[in-house]
Amino acid sequence: MALSERDVRGIADYARVALTDEELTEMTAYMNGAITGVLEPVLQYGEADVPPTFHPIGDLSNVMAADVPEPGLSIDDALLDAPSPRDRYFRVPSILGGEE
Repeated sequence: MALSERDVRGIADYARVALTDEELTEMTAYMNGAITGVLEPVLQYGEADVPPTFHPIGDLSNVMAADVPEPGLSIDDALLDAPSPRDRYFRVPSILGGEE
């Protein structure tokens, strides 16, 4: 499974790497010698015996928890530690100026 210079140029373009003609020749030789040699053992496995994997978690279809609302704080509990609540609201300093 040798790569042509056209293949290597396509890979370089995809990776946004500019190669001169000399670099292209060197990279083609390097990829055909070192890189594809690493992949040869993978190509020796029988493809017919191996079912395709479409998703890494297999048959799991829904791994999310149910979206069920939980009870929150009551207004009194929420305002318990507020420095100066007013009626049923948090009282905060005005950032626009004007009356409090």
